[in-house]
Formats: sequence, structure tokens, C-alpha cells
Amino acid sequence: QLQLVESGGGLVQPGGSLRLSCAASGFTLDYYAIGWFRQAPGKEREGVSCIRGGGGSTNYANSVKDRFTISRDSAKNTVYLQMNSLKPDDTAFYFCAARRDTICALNPSPYTYWGQGTQVTVSS
Repeated sequence: QLQLVESGGGLVQPGGSLRLSCAASGFTLDYYAIGWFRQAPGKEREGVSCIRGGGGSTNYANSVKDRFTISRDSAKNTVYLQMNSLKPDDTAFYFCAARRDTICALNPSPYTYWGQGTQVTVSS
């Protein structure tokens, strides 16, 4: 059974950092494009970052560029999202998703497999 499990969310003060993890089971993440998405109450789901399948190319939403970093650990079959300089606007439920393709996309539509998500709250 293909499964994605996110972890690492929580409450952090503005300017702080969190690292989200997306652990896969039932398939090898290396062959999949992986995206991180977020959804705040009353808002549409938006793409945050993605990493290309079979390679290291990445893409970021303008709102998180230079603050967030996506990476892949093949040995652990896990993708990470390092989030620095967090702002209250980053507060949302964060999801990771996978698609059996090399193309990295910030549009949620092409993704096939989704995790359950993890809450990130940035507040003082």
C-alpha cells in the first residue's frame, strides 16, 4: 500500500524554523516528483515547493523562496521541507504529495498520492 506520512509541524514563533518530513512507504520516492502544499482556513490549497523525480531540480513559490528548502534523503525514503524565517502568513495545514513523473509542479492537480498533513502555526 502506497502511503505518505507527514510530521514535524507545530507551533513556532515568527522568525523561527521547522523541518517537515514526508516519509513514504510502499514505493520509492526517488522515482516520483514530490510536492509540498499548504492550505489555510478559507483558502485554496497552494503549492509551496516541489522536487523533481529522478533528480534534484526544485521549484518554490515566490512567497517562500529563499526561506524554505526542499530536499530528498533516498536512504530514508523521505523528503524534507526546511522552513526558516517563518511568518504568521505561513500558518496552514501542510501536505506532501507524489506523482509518478519526473516533472516538478506546484499545481496540486497532477499529484496522485497525498499524505494526511501536518499543522504549522506561526504565532507569538
